[in-house]
Amino acid sequence: MTTAAAARRRYVLITFLTWLPAGLYSAPLVLLLLDRGLSLGTIAAIGAVYSVAVVVLELPTGGLSDVLGRRPVLAASAVAGLAGLALLGLAGAVWLLMASAVLRGVARALSSGPAEAWYVDAVHAAQGRDADLGPGLARGGMAASAALALGVLAGGVIPFAWPGGATVTDAGGSGGLAGLAVPVLLAAACELVLLLVVVFAMTETRGPRPGFGEVLRGVPATVATGLRLAGRDHVLVRVLLVAAATGVGLAVVELLTPAWMAVLSGGAGRGVLAYALVAAVGFAADAAGSALGVPLTRWLGSPGRAACAGTLLAALALGGLAGTARLAGWLGLGAAGVAYLLMFLGLGAAVAPIGRLLHDRVEAAERATVLSVQSLLLQLGAAGGSVALGALAAARGPGAAFAVSGVLLAAAALTVWGLPRRRDVQPRALLLRHVGPHIPTRDRPREDRISRS
Repeated sequence: MTTAAAARRRYVLITFLTWLPAGLYSAPLVLLLLDRGLSLGTIAAIGAVYSVAVVVLELPTGGLSDVLGRRPVLAASAVAGLAGLALLGLAGAVWLLMASAVLRGVARALSSGPAEAWYVDAVHAAQGRDADLGPGLARGGMAASAALALGVLAGGVIPFAWPGGATVTDAGGSGGLAGLAVPVLLAAACELVLLLVVVFAMTETRGPRPGFGEVLRGVPATVATGLRLAGRDHVLVRVLLVAAATGVGLAVVELLTPAWMAVLSGGAGRGVLAYALVAAVGFAADAAGSALGVPLTRWLGSPGRAACAGTLLAALALGGLAGTARLAGWLGLGAAGVAYLLMFLGLGAAVAPIGRLLHDRVEAAERATVLSVQSLLLQLGAAGGSVALGALAAARGPGAAFAVSGVLLAAAALTVWGLPRRRDVQPRALLLRHVGPHIPTRDRPREDRISRS
């Protein structure tokens, strides 16, 4: 059996390798596609294909992880990510880039939840249901943020440092972009490393594998059970509400900040580097905030209060962005950087408390599914926020959009202040009536197989 300390180390490594590719290819992505002759409309369509693939597959892949196991799903994610990024780095045809978007969307959906679910299952198996998950979840959040920070910095710098360099005109054109594909291919190499780590280091208790027919029957039943639990448990409803509001805030920042950085820095080329720097600072702050999650929970006395405090800080930072939207030049860049730092510091501090609240409400048989519900609501919040607040920003300016998103996030944060940590776990027989006996029990801790009232 994997010890809690070993599970934590492997979870941190897997989380870092999962998010490093996203950081590496996000900064040069648009410039790379422009350099290959694609229009902005075609690039937007490719982005939409990626988003649709993630949203459509989010819940089924979470259910697949609960039925089939964590390791095979994460291995499949790494394979899909490797293929998708290899196509993105090497292909020029639109249909191949569309295929790349689908593969990257499949990889993102498959990777949403299994690693965290595996870590929680392993700790519960080693130390029981009362084990403190906070430190491991916090380190996982730090690893994800550190990977994104390092990745986005490397992805922004490598094309300009590569022999031949890269220049970007203010009109959005480009020239001498020989190095733009390098971060993408490095991201593909990271997916290969992730695959090897998952296959050889992510131990999972083996049992009889379900047949194809059992999987087809089990995934919909597991998804339905997870959705019922997420919808009827008042703690999970509030946790998921925070996820949706967080998605709105992140979408507004990601939508408005790049163009704003270009205006403040005086050109599109400088804007790319400025945004990469500001984003890296934000991810670094997120990592620092994740380290504060556990002591903040101890200081405030409950994960609900810690989650509320961290999310409120992020909401106040969005309000600060609204206030700095009228500033110009380096003063505006500095003010935006401080607000960006505080926002991600708050979001990072809420990672571990939110995770404790969620995992104390679910069992191993539904864990990855509920995590997928959380991820899906964050993405749906992001999609809705992009459309609604993007229109508001076009009509009233970015300050109005930042302010509204801050109010929404603050309102959601207040709902988790007084949340209890534990719930009465359903008896095993009741869970089996909902899900059916076809779901294998090999990956459930022994305590989870004991009926409790």
